[in-house]
Amino acid sequence: MNTKTDSERRKLYIALSYCSFLKGSERLLLARTLDTLQALTVSSIDTLSRLIQRTLRTRSYKPEQLPQAVEKAESLMKYCRINITFYDDSDFPPLLREIPDAPFLLYYRGVLPKTDTPAAAIVGTRRPTGNGIKAALQLGTECGHAGIPVISGLARGIDTFAHRGALEGGGLTTAVLACGLDRLYPQSNARLAGRILETGGCILSEYAPGEPPLAYRFPQRNRIISGLARATVVVEAPVKSGALITADFALEQGRDVCVYGGLQDSVQNAGCKKLAEDGAIPVEHASDLLREWAHPTLQYLQREQQIQLPLFEKGAP
Repeated sequence: MNTKTDSERRKLYIALSYCSFLKGSERLLLARTLDTLQALTVSSIDTLSRLIQRTLRTRSYKPEQLPQAVEKAESLMKYCRINITFYDDSDFPPLLREIPDAPFLLYYRGVLPKTDTPAAAIVGTRRPTGNGIKAALQLGTECGHAGIPVISGLARGIDTFAHRGALEGGGLTTAVLACGLDRLYPQSNARLAGRILETGGCILSEYAPGEPPLAYRFPQRNRIISGLARATVVVEAPVKSGALITADFALEQGRDVCVYGGLQDSVQNAGCKKLAEDGAIPVEHASDLLREWAHPTLQYLQREQQIQLPLFEKGAP
């Protein structure tokens, strides 16, 4: 493939990433069918409907604006050091190819997750209890020590402490955002994001640079969080927590669904209690995950007692 073709392919994929009315599989089909950005800009909504074999009814498709959007995106990517990988590329995470409605591209900063090591998604409420914070930090730290990459969403609460734990354990962690990577959401985690990148981790998104963190995008990105992991662990979550959406995606994707088993019943943990009643796997330590996976090559079980951290201080309720 020559340089010009590579450039045109890149522009076409970026343009399609702005077409939010399309499913991931439909964008991939169009990316494989259309040769260039120019071919997309001259395609009417009826043409797209015919190509994907689904009637599209949207007013958001404005093909004449796509070249300018692509130019702006490429400028932001250069300025913010944002890379891109496509579904068919060798470095695209293979686990994501297995999920329903897989993203057809990923924008990323840092180093993409390795393919040879099973990862754990650690998620939960944005308003955790003190014990929930300790649990997320402990589990993240143990995963870091064990060499289990931690996937989460960089949100306030459980996500934050899962990422922090992984870093404190000397491990790798990946944050999946619901907006373009030219911005950070929430901004309060800017320093944490910097640490993730400095230690060889990754921040990624399926959304193009310039795209804001709209509410509907958070549940959508959760499928990527679970899709990158072999298991999703919900540490603490009320019944309407977005973390339960991540667990639903994990179940749909055929991945392990786990709940942290060391917290007391509370309103803030009612969602986890329901998951446990429905058959989710209880875990409290990274060693529980490794036993579930039967993955002794990570050589963690032999030194388990050396690195487990106490969840609660002595005398704590």
